[in-house]
Amino acid sequence: MTEGHSGIPLPPRSAEPESRTDGIGKEPGRADPGPIGVFDSGVGGLTVLKQLLGCLPGEKMLYLGDTARLPYGTKSRETVVKYSLQNASFLVEKGIKCLVVACNTASSLALETLRRSFAIPVLGVIEPGARRAAQLTRTGRIGVIGTVATVRSGAYERAILAVAEGVEVLSVPCPLFVSLAEEGWTEEDVTYQVARRYLGPLCQRGIDVLVLGCTHYPLLKTVIGRVMGDGVALVDSAEEVAAEVKGLLHEKGLVAQSRQGAGGPTLYMTDCSPHFLDLASKILGMPVTEIEQVDI
Repeated sequence: MTEGHSGIPLPPRSAEPESRTDGIGKEPGRADPGPIGVFDSGVGGLTVLKQLLGCLPGEKMLYLGDTARLPYGTKSRETVVKYSLQNASFLVEKGIKCLVVACNTASSLALETLRRSFAIPVLGVIEPGARRAAQLTRTGRIGVIGTVATVRSGAYERAILAVAEGVEVLSVPCPLFVSLAEEGWTEEDVTYQVARRYLGPLCQRGIDVLVLGCTHYPLLKTVIGRVMGDGVALVDSAEEVAAEVKGLLHEKGLVAQSRQGAGGPTLYMTDCSPHFLDLASKILGMPVTEIEQVDI
């Protein structure tokens, strides 16, 4: 084992192309290249997992929610990178063939470190959402809501301007949305009150597209949509990410050869309660009866 950022043990990189796990060459005699790994700071990333399950029903998937240490959006870059490397290491040790960082904060602060640290494809959620927002805008005014860390990083603004020069990007941090989503308070009065407070400035600026820049926020889509009004398109990057993962698996020859995912995803949480079972069932639209609590 070698050590990566912050002294965290990382899997050794192979020097021989035929033993790589990044899809350029698969291991000899291996029928299926392994599961897809997904991680988030909590349950919000299940919105991405749901889209992946719908897009790739034959794939086995592993999901890790770092519920013991959320939220990530108020933490320093160094801490987010450290947690992300630990999460990724846990999933890589399970033999995953690609990693989806279903957390906007981790995607904005740790994605490049993860890509340098592991010899498998690593995908984030920011660039797919940015591309979709650029496609949808007609006025050239795009709003972005996210955690404090995501907004401060400027990752969405850079990604949007890279594909749509001249547009105006207006970003607003909405930290309480994560707590409301984790509690399952998706349409309560307090949620509307918080949404009006956060989103008021964006309503006044006349945006026509709003990027939900945190994977928890789609759980509040009904409230956000009503506050913003019918004239504003909401961009949830989960669908775009799922399509990108599907294309990558085909491109690199990593598609499962058998329907190994038929039994449903395996869910891990660093802190668990009966509340998470109910919330996970609601998000995924399927009964979730077991979540394994792990210490990473």
